[in-house]
Amino acid sequence: MKLISWNVNGLRAVAIKGFADIFEGLDADCVCLQETKLQAGQIDMDFPGYESFWNFADRKGYSGTVTYTRKSPFSVRYGIGIDEHDHEGRTVTLEFKDFFLVNVYVPNSQDGLKRLDYRMRWEDDFRQYLHSLKSEGKGVVVCGDMNVAHNEIDLKNPSTNHFNAGFSDEERAKMSALLDSGFIDSWRFQHPDEVKYSWWSYRMAARERNVGWRIDYFLCSSSLEDRIVSTEIHNGIFGSDHCPVELVIKD
Repeated sequence: MKLISWNVNGLRAVAIKGFADIFEGLDADCVCLQETKLQAGQIDMDFPGYESFWNFADRKGYSGTVTYTRKSPFSVRYGIGIDEHDHEGRTVTLEFKDFFLVNVYVPNSQDGLKRLDYRMRWEDDFRQYLHSLKSEGKGVVVCGDMNVAHNEIDLKNPSTNHFNAGFSDEERAKMSALLDSGFIDSWRFQHPDEVKYSWWSYRMAARERNVGWRIDYFLCSSSLEDRIVSTEIHNGIFGSDHCPVELVIKD
């Protein structure tokens, strides 16, 4: 089963940059998109053979997630069941036969870490949500823009970013806590020493110089470890400041 995750940074914007062709070329069973920046009815983007499940933010032009799937889910959940977090369209969870697929756009701590306190609450509540899914007796796959480069290998300039959003000690510690609680970073599991990025700033020709960060992930609950077939970061695909990431797991 081939899964794709991509922060498109505005679905209407990427739609005019060849998104439909990219989508079809990826030929995935599930495609999870973040930061769609849409409200209901603002775009008509269906693909033959796929169902789509959208979670819109209350605020216009902000956040939002959608999951396209060839396989009909048993159930669909929007949000994580906590009102403080469930107005920004940040999660869509699909239930399949033996695992949950959670599409997530994790809140950014913002310049000066001004939203860090909220981010810390989100991290704890989101981790609890994932463990509530595991308690139902199925594996869990989490994918999306998790807005953190976990280790120094995951960004170009770690020494100058220790107090910046996405590489603060607090955010990195929360990712460590999630992994330590029974999840696997599938890319790093298969590529322990490889340097590859999934996001580049639009400033100072960062992508051309490959000054990037790896902040887009597929995490798998440890029960799924033996089913990880392959992982990829498609850094040759353009259209957003992020690129798609991929996980193939055994059915």
